[in-house]
Amino acid sequence: MNDTDPRPMPPDSPADAAKPTPPPSASPVCKSDLLEAGEPIIKFEKVVKRFGDVTVLDELDFEVRKGEKVTIIGPSGSGKSTVLRILMTLETINEGVIWVAGRPLWHEERNGSLAPASEDHLRDMRKEMGMVFQQFNLFPHMTVRRNITEAPVQVLGLSKEKAAARADKYLDLVGLTDQADKFPSQLSGGQQQRVAIARALAMHPNIMLFDEPTSALDPELVGEVLNVIQRLAGEHDLTMLLVTHEMQFAKQISDRVCFFDKGRIVEEGPPEQVMTEPREERTREFLKAFINPA
Repeated sequence: MNDTDPRPMPPDSPADAAKPTPPPSASPVCKSDLLEAGEPIIKFEKVVKRFGDVTVLDELDFEVRKGEKVTIIGPSGSGKSTVLRILMTLETINEGVIWVAGRPLWHEERNGSLAPASEDHLRDMRKEMGMVFQQFNLFPHMTVRRNITEAPVQVLGLSKEKAAARADKYLDLVGLTDQADKFPSQLSGGQQQRVAIARALAMHPNIMLFDEPTSALDPELVGEVLNVIQRLAGEHDLTMLLVTHEMQFAKQISDRVCFFDKGRIVEEGPPEQVMTEPREERTREFLKAFINPA
């Protein structure tokens, strides 16, 4: 199984279940709206993820500050998409602790220690994040508008009227107001991905996760999706974590770029430094092969 496989994997055995490390004394217990800009809103501490005998994340330490736009690059199988899927609780972890908005994601604090999280806790934590997948994952039997309103009504408890108004707001943002009553099959791939972005935004997340959002698109449709993401980055106070192979776009949109290989961060820094003058030989090899494929 690779790091983009859509199927959640349970721990291999009880011994492989997430093994918490003691919570750091400085980690606040708060929600994201109480965090100041620049504080970590996502924090991985010695996180291990295995698929069978394959270690996909190898004691990963990684953090994203509130309001930061971070892009993860790296070869296939390096753990990039797994990071996003773990954050959305689509994959479990085997060891370590992940903090989101000051609260443990896969654990709960009980009597001063960390215990495995309940489904109620996971459901509550998911509200912090919205995710845009490689495949659009729209409901084919629902109109564009209903694809966007379904979760706000069913999960957040919004009235149908308020959810519809929210859907119209985000359809306008992604430039699809005139497509609201169509079905996904009547849209191009780029339009479907823009609907998926509007759907994620309609949940009012504090963190947006993008998992190679243009990889399933024809080349001529890539620009329209990247333009929407760039507009979000420039106009909205969202924390954004992006996995992409669009290197020029990553350079333009990111505050920081992280190069992953074999489940660890090999190099990270400002996009100009990492992508133009990388310090590590492995980063140089990857970028050279990517820019000048054999």
